This record gives sequence, C-alpha cells and structure tokens, in this order.
Amino acid sequence: MGTLHETAVVAETAILVGLIQGNQTEQQVQDYLEELAFLAETAGLIAGKRFTQKLPKPDTKTFLGSGKVMEIDAYVKENGINVIVFDDDLSPSQLRNLEKIFERKIYDRSLLILDIFHQRAQTAQAKAQVNLARYQYLLPRLTNMWSHLERQRGGTGTRGGAGEKEIETDRRIIRDKISLLKEQLKTIDKQMATQRKSRGQIMRVALVGYTNVGKSTLMNLISKSEVFAENKLFATLDTTVRKVVMQNLPFLLSDTVGFIRKLPHQLVESFKSTLDEVREADILVHVVDISHPDFEDHIRVVNETLVEIGARDKPTIMVVNKIDAYTFIKKDEDDLTPTTRANWTLEDLKKTWMSNLEGKDCVFISAATKENVETLRDLLYERVKAIHVDRYPYDNLLY
Repeated sequence: MGTLHETAVVAETAILVGLIQGNQTEQQVQDYLEELAFLAETAGLIAGKRFTQKLPKPDTKTFLGSGKVMEIDAYVKENGINVIVFDDDLSPSQLRNLEKIFERKIYDRSLLILDIFHQRAQTAQAKAQVNLARYQYLLPRLTNMWSHLERQRGGTGTRGGAGEKEIETDRRIIRDKISLLKEQLKTIDKQMATQRKSRGQIMRVALVGYTNVGKSTLMNLISKSEVFAENKLFATLDTTVRKVVMQNLPFLLSDTVGFIRKLPHQLVESFKSTLDEVREADILVHVVDISHPDFEDHIRVVNETLVEIGARDKPTIMVVNKIDAYTFIKKDEDDLTPTTRANWTLEDLKKTWMSNLEGKDCVFISAATKENVETLRDLLYERVKAIHVDRYPYDNLLY
C-alpha cells in the first residue's frame, strides 16, 4: 500500500472543518483549526478556507448538519478544491457518507497525523510503529479507501461483486501485515529493552512536551550535540539518547516524540515501546512553549498523555521555553475594555497560577538565545545528583 499522503504531492489546497460542540467556544475551535492548518502544511497541503458549525454533538451520518454539508459542497465544487480535512475523527460510516456526497478526498485528524508520521519515520522501529498504526486505522475503513482508489483510476466505485472481493482480499492482506508488524516490533522491543538494561546504573532524564516546543534545541544545548531540530510538528519521531556529563556526574538524556491534542489512539499504542524512555526515566523535563496562546492546554495534554503511559508521578522539572518570543498587547491608559491574557506581560503571567511553579523546579528560559540555560543546567545537575546519591550512597563519584 502506498503512502496515505499521495494527495499532497502536488501541494493541493485543502479546506479545514471544525465542529463547535459541548462547552467549546468559537475562539477555541478557531485555535484548534490554526493547529490543524499547521498539521496540513506539515503534511504538504495548502491550508485554505475554514468552516465551522455549532452542534450539540456530531451528526451520526455526516458529522455536520445538512445545511453546512451543502454549503461546503457548493464551495469545493465552485473553487476546484479536492481535499477536505476535518479536525475530529470520522467514523467509517461518516467517512463513507461524506465521500459519496463530496466526491473529494477526505482526511480526518488521525489520518492526517498518521500521514505526517509516515513521511517522517526514519528507523526500522519508527517505520514499523507507524505502519502498524496506519493499517489498524485503515482496516475498518477499507471500503472508503477502496472507493478512493477506484475514483482515482476512473472506476465506478465499490458496487458490484468484483469490488467486494477485492476488499475482502485487501482485508486479509492487511490483517496479515498487522500480525507481521506486531511480531517485528516484539523483536525490536526486546532489543531496545536489552540496550536500556545494558546502561546499568546510570541516571536517565527524558525531555517531554507538546510537539514543536523546542525540545530538540534544548537537547542540543544540554548535551552539546547536534540533534535534528526544525520548526515543524513531529520533527522528532525516533527517541534520541545522548550521554551528558556534568561535574563528573554522567546521565543519559533522551529526546522523545512530541505529544499533541487528540493523538490517534493507534499511534499511542504502537509508540508505547518508544515511550519506554519516558516511563523508565528518573527525571522528566517538561518543556513548554510560553509564546503559544494555548500553552496551558498543551500542558494539560502532555500531563494526560503521561498518565496514559504511566509516567505522571515522576520527579519533573518544568522548563518554560521561548520567553524571547513571548508577546503581549500593551493597553493604552484610557482603554477601558476588559484586560485579557493577551494584555499580560510575562511578569504579569508569572503572578497567576504560574507563581506556584517558581521555586518548585521551574525555570523560564529561551533555548534560542540561551537565556537562563545555565540556571537550568545547574538545577538539572542538583536533581540528578540528589537521586543518584540517594540510590547509590556508596558510589565514589566525585561531584
């Protein structure tokens, strides 16, 4: 099976669709669509017009209401748009119904993220993990994907015995591939576990955080090495481990895949072995991008993911990064409109709930300008040293 990203090879324009449901506000969903646009561009698409609709819950058949579906259908046909991206996951039946109505290529959020992971996987382990997640996603949606292929070949769709037989054959092939990939990953996992055991008593520190918060840049600063760092989502898929020595005290520092809102369940499952570096770490360094308007939501997503993989209770240093990029809107003295967070300076922000962080293993830094990086290095050394001395009191290392 080829890449799911074949649609984006010629940089097609895609419209973005978000649903305002529950207690969500219009602004929240617009912020989510901003991230979806970044995802689409990372995948190679051009993010175009955005559509939103407010509903108590998604329509079981078409996700959106009939009026909004007609509005989108008219727009894509009038403007020659061939790709529609939804910010939520679509059920197999919703995907099938929408494909029939729009006669366009449709991505939901999971498919888009899986596509990006597929493009960025480099090692055998990452490729196997991503392919397993893709096949698990594809299996219940095979009818829809098959109709995609039929349209691309100019066929008549999946009606008829030939198409159904092809689908059953493809299902068997995919089930076989899933079984094969699971066995392959078991072998790789054993090899990785052996490598981790061979590291002996050396302390382990893992960088965690939302995607694109600057973990790889920070990794380079602390370990004084060159790890690939790029201003794109999921620049790092494979865990990178470097040995760091501070004042004769060695420890291992690992940079892991960034977390993201609504990370596909299949990816969380298939990447759990990669995230063993997080589960087995002695200290977590939680990196936050303070310049991002949704940084508080990002902290929540990371903490929830840590709970899911069983690593929430580990000693943690909060690193508030990108203070050099933090901006605010200064109000005029005669401006009587209510003050919002957009008007707060960084010092104002520190006086909110974040005041409870200062002095509790929290450092405000800029990895780009290296501001306060030495303070972070000193704190990290003290925390690693404290655990090491407690665990190995008779170690004769000179600190």
